[in-house]
Amino acid sequence: MSTQPDAPTSHIEKLSREAVSRKPRQGRSLASFERMLSATRDLMLDRGSEDFTLQDVSDRGNVSIGSIYLRFESKDRLLYAVIAQELQSVVENEAAMVRAVAAKCRNLKEFLTTYIDEYTEFMRGHSQMLRVIMQRAAIDPLVSAPGKEAAYMAQAQTIEAMMSFRDEILSDRAVMKADATLQVIYAAVARQLGLGVSPEAGDQVGWQTLRPELAEMAYAYLKHSA
Repeated sequence: MSTQPDAPTSHIEKLSREAVSRKPRQGRSLASFERMLSATRDLMLDRGSEDFTLQDVSDRGNVSIGSIYLRFESKDRLLYAVIAQELQSVVENEAAMVRAVAAKCRNLKEFLTTYIDEYTEFMRGHSQMLRVIMQRAAIDPLVSAPGKEAAYMAQAQTIEAMMSFRDEILSDRAVMKADATLQVIYAAVARQLGLGVSPEAGDQVGWQTLRPELAEMAYAYLKHSA
């Protein structure tokens, strides 16, 4: 009897799996484990960086240092677990957001306008945590690979939704043009939210003017037949 080969482990799953030395099973140990992750995430958000200690995690999460080391070999491993959890959440929630946008839009222009608005607010909600993750990814390949994977997955999911309006994209290179469009949208939104640059780089007043124009530019590009 033939068997299907196992699906390759994603970078995000691998990071999550390798972060934990000893996984909790149930009861109080599971609750303690969740408090470690929650406390670490809260500290990353509060500090806007990794500038905190395991003692800070212990105090914030009401867990002992010994119990932290029982689950994680180091602070880095604890950070990896939180980062993997956040990246997976972003991928899943963004996919749900894109599906909801596609379901309520009747045409490509409406999709682009609504998507840019929804995507901007979605990224705004995750921007603080993503900024910290990007700081680590810049120096740590164990984080950069899952980060790129999350971005690729989100891009692919959005392109699939855009193909619901394939008949409006007047090109035989529809997927490539959709990909290019999303990269431009991401770059504009990322700059506005200070992802990859200083948080002060964004201009809220200018963005109110740019955002609808961005949808117009994207629509014109996708409707162009070349």
